[in-house]
Formats: sequence, C-alpha cells, structure tokens
Amino acid sequence: MKAWYRLQRDALLTLVRWIVGGRAAFDAPLPLPCVVFANHSSHLDTLILLAALPPHQREHVRPVAGADYWDATPARRYVAHRLLRVVLIDRVAGGAQALEPLHAALAAGDSLIVFPEGTRGTQALPAAFKSGLYHLAQAHPGVALVPAYLHNLYRTWPKGAPVPLPLLCRVHFGAPLTPDAGEAKEGFLARMRDAVCALARD
Repeated sequence: MKAWYRLQRDALLTLVRWIVGGRAAFDAPLPLPCVVFANHSSHLDTLILLAALPPHQREHVRPVAGADYWDATPARRYVAHRLLRVVLIDRVAGGAQALEPLHAALAAGDSLIVFPEGTRGTQALPAAFKSGLYHLAQAHPGVALVPAYLHNLYRTWPKGAPVPLPLLCRVHFGAPLTPDAGEAKEGFLARMRDAVCALARD
C-alpha cells in the first residue's frame, strides 16, 4: 500500500476509535496468515477490527465484503480498493464462484476478516453461520481460524440508524482454532459460532 493511502486509512481508523473506542483483548498472539471471523452487526465492524490489530499486522489483513455495496459509489470504491484493500465478492452469484477471490488472497499470503453470518444482525449474538467459512477451512487447512467478538457494535450503529452513537466498544480475539478431522459441515459451523458466542461472555 502506498504511504499516502496508508496515512488516510490510519486516520480513518483513528477517527473511528475516537468515536466508539475499540480496545482489543487477545487470548493468544494473532498468527499470520489467518482467517478472523466475527459477529456482524454494524457498518463499523470492519474498521474496528482493523483498528484493533497491531499496525505491523494490519498491513497483511484484508476484509471481505460484498461488491454490490462497496462498488456502488465512487467514495465506497475508493475506501474499499485504496484504503482497506477489501476482497470483494459477488454475493448475488454466490456459490463456489464467490469464494474464488478469497482463495486467491489466502494463496498469496494475505489474511482475511470474514463475517460468516453473511449480513448484519440486530442482536448481541450472531445468527447461524453460512457455509463459506467451512469451505475456506477445507481448502486451506494450514490457515489458522481466529474467532473474534465485537462488543456493543450492535448498539453503536444498528441497521437503519443514520449515524453511529458514541458508545464504548471493544474487540475480543480468541485463540486460534482448526477443523477436526472428518468434522461435518454443520458441526464445524456450530462450533465456530459457539467460539464467537463464548467470547461475548468475557
């Protein structure tokens, strides 16, 4: 990333932390490469997660988001492509095709931030996870899976709210996980969701 874009990104992340906080807690050092997966309830989720990462690791972590939203306006495209290096997916097409950019990013050595619910929720705990995280884990068994929970974000900028509220938020990163040998998709997704929910209680 060019220095000018890095400065803009860090200024944006600093502004977000100034408004809503974002103190981070880590149960274990964050391994790279990895897939960070978290609950999703606010437009600020991606920014808070990036802001919580140590600066030297932030350079190697790319959020995953829908192209239908981030390519909709010039301003969003600028933030997504220039500042955050978002891996854009085609949520309309869905299926294996939508995961191809994620596979390419992991193969290149990047880490990812994903929201397995697929869309923003309105409750403190995440909804059921969709299958994308399972397919990523199967295709990249050497990549660590790191659960994360965003405290209070569902109240800070809920769906339909015009602006975020200045409520203190924090991020809890759990210990890395791996798939169990022969683990079925449904059991894997339930276990990953349970890992995020467990962080909500801490």
